[in-house]
Amino acid sequence: MKTIDELLAEGVAGKRAFVRADLNVPLDGTAITDDGRIRAVLPTVKALAEAGARVVVASHLGRPKGAPDPAFTLAPAAVRLGELLGADVAFATDTVGESAQATVAALTDGQVAVVENLRFNAGETSKDDAERGAFADRLAALADVYVGDGFGAVHRKHASVYDLPARLPHYAGYLIATEVGVLKKLTDEVERPYVVALGGAKVSDKLAVIDQLLGKADRILIGGGMAYTFLKAKGYEIGKSLLQEDQVPAVQEYIERAEKTGVELVLPVDVLAATEFPDLKTKAPANPTTVAADAIPADRQGLDNGPETCKLYASKLADAATVFWNGPMGVFEHPDYAEGTKAVAQALVESKGFTVVGGGDSAAAVRTLGFDETAFGHISTGGGASLEYLEGKTLPGLAALED
Repeated sequence: MKTIDELLAEGVAGKRAFVRADLNVPLDGTAITDDGRIRAVLPTVKALAEAGARVVVASHLGRPKGAPDPAFTLAPAAVRLGELLGADVAFATDTVGESAQATVAALTDGQVAVVENLRFNAGETSKDDAERGAFADRLAALADVYVGDGFGAVHRKHASVYDLPARLPHYAGYLIATEVGVLKKLTDEVERPYVVALGGAKVSDKLAVIDQLLGKADRILIGGGMAYTFLKAKGYEIGKSLLQEDQVPAVQEYIERAEKTGVELVLPVDVLAATEFPDLKTKAPANPTTVAADAIPADRQGLDNGPETCKLYASKLADAATVFWNGPMGVFEHPDYAEGTKAVAQALVESKGFTVVGGGDSAAAVRTLGFDETAFGHISTGGGASLEYLEGKTLPGLAALED
């Protein structure tokens, strides 16, 4: 795929550059609680603006149902982008309508505009090729060239991600080029030992990637809510812990495969358990009990790795040459259940290997828990996209950038 450096070498002064970013930031009302995804696209936007392009930034935010919804406006993201750029950023109150057309027409060389949430138009996410294509045609009318830099959306076959690049000269932005380079280090150019830490709530979200990793990783650490389905598959008592009963047979098969292929599959040896899920708004003390992972009391649910598991996982990460981590180890949003996630993050910080935090809740946890982002080899902006790449799937947004 062609990169933004090639576009800059060709010259962009006076051209309208459509940047498909990922500004899907978490909001508390209108306040952005984590601007990591906005900062991730800054190098691309800055480079284009400084080269004299008229930059049109577009993104989705949340899951509006194909129509305008004030709760999902990109206005706060546009304001924050302007603050980070140190320049005024124009904002169009629609995606391809009168406001977008007028806003883009008013741009001068080096100026930046953000158009409203792409998902306010049903054509963006439509499964109908013609409907998506019609929306892509209208988006193409706003630009001369396309720069794909929304890695968090490249696994979606959406108009602005998949159909629009076919209608314009297209290039990969700095973020996508970096993300793809990192993922190749996790698939084609792996340095060993290769250790993977997987957490999160649902084991069903991770089965496909575990299937692939059983043939590639040397060691897989399992945590978070998904761990309890693994513990159940081994015949352990898990109390009221999160369980996907229908996934137990598949998990049993993976446990057997790991034993046969020599992949070390590491499960919790103790957990923090409580009778009730914690209050994440008040953060009231939860006072959990540490119990053995194979004997969780019937009236309790596991909500984080216990202290011995924290030590075990840190030791299993210590010698890694390559680490990929996706998914928190517990309910990290509550201080009483953050230690398991902190322990994994700290182990990555101390690692001498190449460490990758796989986006989503893992990236949010790193920031929420106060870790220095530069202490990690790479923090991905796309959890779902990263997992699908590791599963071996073709990602529509990356395929569209190929020539």
